[in-house]
Amino acid sequence: MSLLFADIRGSTTLAEGMSPSKFSQLLNRFYAVTTEVMVKTDALIDKLVGDEVIGLYLPGWAGSEHAALAVQAAQALLRATGHGEPHGPWLPVGAGVHTGTAYVGTVSGTEGTVADLTALGDSVNTTARLASNAATGEVLITETAYAAAGLNLEDLERRKLVLKGKSEPVDVRVIRI
Repeated sequence: MSLLFADIRGSTTLAEGMSPSKFSQLLNRFYAVTTEVMVKTDALIDKLVGDEVIGLYLPGWAGSEHAALAVQAAQALLRATGHGEPHGPWLPVGAGVHTGTAYVGTVSGTEGTVADLTALGDSVNTTARLASNAATGEVLITETAYAAAGLNLEDLERRKLVLKGKSEPVDVRVIRI
């Protein structure tokens, strides 16, 4: 499967500079934009939480092109938030895309009740770390996702990232919007 995490850069500072009501309106606009992009690209939206969105691109749902769809969605999400516009983004966002294996199913706190449908595992954690390392207007794509998406963008910047909690550095490609 492929995963897309995107989050708002500097959301604490943004929230500090506006009323809770205005910040809520900003988040609602972000959620609306991300939901539209992810639905159009066949994602299963795992979470809209705080300043982050999580999309799951499952082969059984999104098809064999799941990695390419996740990369396209990340780029579309950044464009939809104004990245690449002459006047700049209306919301600073960074994203991460990774392809790997994860548990997708229910987790519960009490036997017999369903508390959450989610994805768990190293691939999920890696994608979250990518998103948190992406600068405003960047999509960080692991080499695994890059290969699975069939991308041939040799001119992309390459980075070797040391991600919190990972024992080995992760090779990524960087798309800037």
